[in-house]
Order: sequence, then C-alpha cells, then structure tokens
Amino acid sequence: MTGQTGHTGAAVAGVDIGGTKIAAAVVAGDGEVLARADRQTPDRSTSAEVVAATIVAAVAELRERFDLAAVGIGAAGFVDEIGERVRFAPHLSWRDEPLRARLAQALDLPVVVDNDANAALWAEHQLGSAQGAGSAVMVTLGTGIGGALLLHGRLWRGRHGMAGEFGHIQVVPEGRPCECGRRGCWEQYCSGKALARFAAAAGSDLVGTELAVAAGRGDPVALGAFEEIGQWLGTGLAGVVAAFDPEVVVVGGGVSAAGDLVLGPARRVLAQSLVGGRHRDHPDLRLAALGPSAGLIGAALLARAALPDAQLD
Repeated sequence: MTGQTGHTGAAVAGVDIGGTKIAAAVVAGDGEVLARADRQTPDRSTSAEVVAATIVAAVAELRERFDLAAVGIGAAGFVDEIGERVRFAPHLSWRDEPLRARLAQALDLPVVVDNDANAALWAEHQLGSAQGAGSAVMVTLGTGIGGALLLHGRLWRGRHGMAGEFGHIQVVPEGRPCECGRRGCWEQYCSGKALARFAAAAGSDLVGTELAVAAGRGDPVALGAFEEIGQWLGTGLAGVVAAFDPEVVVVGGGVSAAGDLVLGPARRVLAQSLVGGRHRDHPDLRLAALGPSAGLIGAALLARAALPDAQLD
C-alpha cells in the first residue's frame, strides 16, 4: 500500500481547507505532490461534524495508496495558539471547534492544525518565493483573504495564534457586509468572490479561471475585474507593509493564478499609497512559487516536522 516510488521516509498528507474546496494530498519531503484527493467544502450552514467527515473521506482516499504517518491541516479560520481549536471561521461552520482532537480520533493518526495562510507561507519560506527571507508577509486570495507573517525566519502566530487576519481589516467604513459579521472588510473588495461580483456588475457571468481566460483574450469586462481586484490588493498591502516593513510580500491563492493581471495594478497602487513611498525601500511583491498548492504542501511540511526523527528515515 505505497505509491512512493523514488521517495523515502514517512508518507505525510497535507489538507488545505478553504471556503469552497478541501484539497488533500500526499506530499514528499521535497514538496512534491504525489497524489491528490479533493472535495467540495460543505456549506457553512452544515455542522462541524459534516465538515470533519468530508476531510476524513478525502484522507481515506489517499490511505488506499499510502501508509500515512501523519496529517497536517491548513484551516481557513482562527486557530488557537496550541493548534487545537478553530475559534472562528468566517466561511465555515466552525465555532470553537476542537478540530485536532476530532480528526486525530477519526483518522487514528497524529494531526497538526494551523491556519491555512500560515501553512502556505511556511511552504513558500521552505521551498518557494520566500526562501532566504528573514521577514515576509503572505496574502492568499481565495474565497476570502488569508494572511500570514514570518519574522526572523519563523512564523509569527501572535499571542493567541490569530495574527495575520488581514482579510478582516476594515478598508471601507460601513462598506459591504462580510461573512465575519462586520462591514467593509478588505476581502469583500479583493478575493475570488469580489472578482466574480465585479464581473457580474458589468454584465458577465464568468467566474474564476473563465475570467482569466477571457482577460487573456482581451475581454474588457474581465480585464476591468482583475484591474479592480489588483487595485484593492495594492490598497490593502500599503497598510500591511506600513505596519510590518517585510523584505518580501508573497501573493498566493487561486486568484493569484492570474499573475500580472492582478500584480500589475497592485504594484502600481502600492507604490502610490505606501506612506513615505518615495523615501523608503519597497518590498518585493512576488507570486507564490507553489501556486494554489502552497497551503497543502505547507500543512504536510508542518506535520512532517512534528514527527519523531525515527519516522523520517
């Protein structure tokens, strides 16, 4: 029951839980994705038990081919400082959810839980666009916005494990309602949902990769939607960079696949909006080298790092 031809050491799975998709994979120590098993994320109105069952089903599919030693979870929510509970998840049904214990019992495996953006940044620091950086910020553009911080070469989770929730910084007072219960959050103007909203307001029913393909053909509505998202990305990043002054800003998540359609306007607006912009160095703004898979790769790397040395041989 092994599919690790050419790879040694323990088989470890990473799971990236987003607002619309649960992506699970067996990941080698060098970050290579050996097998995947994806599921749709259950609607936020369903119970935490249903979400957990969906995760277990995805991992079970991988276990048909691999003897897993551990599972790493990147969760789209506020994970506590010990990696035990998801205190709150704007796009999921988790409220003070004991996710690690629930999954460890269901899977009968060691489980490591961290925020999904933390996992993505760790993968980029180890293998991707933040390699060699002592400080970095990651922003993931998916259903919403995730964020993570690297300081002195280590993930900075904050006192209670909830640092980096940039998506819920208010950028428009009394603005659009957000799933978190507040209004005007950054992710309501810069995310996959926001991208679709901008396109729909201009008369297009295209979403996601369809919009990127249309923009590549020069479709003015699609180009305008990405321009709008990119401008809001630059606006929000100006505040984040002013606060943390990182060496590198890495942009990941599904929307980042549009590349310079988003990063072009983001760089322009960041340069215009950053306080003291003419008199300071600007951080490198880079796409995630590992793309949308950064979260699940990082979750697997974190789980692998938690294994006893004897299991890594």
